[in-house]
Amino acid sequence: MFRAQAHSFQQQARLAISLSWVAGYTNALTVLTCDQVTSHMTGAVSHVGVELVDGRYPHAVYLLGLIGVFLLGAFSSGVLTEFGRLRRFESIYVLPMMVEAVTLGVFALLVDWQAIGQIGDGAQVWLTYLPAYAMGLQNATITRISGGVIRTTHVTGVITDLGLETSKLVFRLLGWKRRLDERRAAQERWRALLLLTIPASFGLGAALGTFAFGYVQAWSMVPAVLFLFFLTLQDILVPIAAVELREGSHDGAPIIAIYHAEPPADRGRMRLPDLTTWASAIDPHVRIVVLDLGNLPEFGERSALELRALMLHLREEGRELVLAGVGKQQIANLQHAGVLLDFDADDLCSDLHSAAVRAEQLAEALAPAR
Repeated sequence: MFRAQAHSFQQQARLAISLSWVAGYTNALTVLTCDQVTSHMTGAVSHVGVELVDGRYPHAVYLLGLIGVFLLGAFSSGVLTEFGRLRRFESIYVLPMMVEAVTLGVFALLVDWQAIGQIGDGAQVWLTYLPAYAMGLQNATITRISGGVIRTTHVTGVITDLGLETSKLVFRLLGWKRRLDERRAAQERWRALLLLTIPASFGLGAALGTFAFGYVQAWSMVPAVLFLFFLTLQDILVPIAAVELREGSHDGAPIIAIYHAEPPADRGRMRLPDLTTWASAIDPHVRIVVLDLGNLPEFGERSALELRALMLHLREEGRELVLAGVGKQQIANLQHAGVLLDFDADDLCSDLHSAAVRAEQLAEALAPAR
């Protein structure tokens, strides 16, 4: 879930539902323990002005610290993600999400200590600062994974977007707005549904957090922490196919590089790496990338979307992607994922030899532009 960008509605919906309830759950517990929201900073920023005017400077400083900690969480997300990219981690988003899980684990421990009276009044500031840091980390990471579509820790902007999307649907339903083709119309309906799941999941999480706090106060935060650890471990434990360079040539033409995707020893459950991140390590002189998928088992929708993202990324850089080992089932999977038409049919080759011939043709076409 956290290994690469979420390209489809299904991937984005999983993120929205899975993480929004954790944010709502955490926020409910900070309200119940310290009477302070931590998943969003709108109220904190407003209260800073009120506290300063009323002369309650210590509380204003505390709120400024809360805002700063949330900002630090978002900053940490960017640092950890870029660190993973520079070190060529196969799952660059898992690291910030694991840090969030550990941070919320410490928060869960503090909630337990408070419930049994083993935490002093001065230390209670961490009951809000730790979850605020975790929420900033989560919101920044999920925003990046989803390409700005999803924000899981607050619902104001989401409800605003939902209102706008709903207005479009109503106008088209009444015939007051130009009708779209069925594919684009379906995308608008799915986007409205996706936006609706975020406040619904956030509210469900808040209700569950309140229920847990009322019945098992000491360990009330544990379910959300365990769930977050479960999600991150899922990404860590699923084997990732290796994509390795086998040969490269140029002979006076633009350089062609042939890469082979090799499945892990366990050929059962597996996934492709984040191919967009992988592509950042390709030699900048390479203009034609041949990716041989012949040794992989049949790939699903997630892999099809990952290949499309790689193709678009390479095109933005003035490069070309040719896929080898693409059979009838792979073509069907690309079509099912709704990305088949984004590829040039000549760039989808059934075997490596055909792909190499296609790469040579592309290289010849690019040669005059040197």
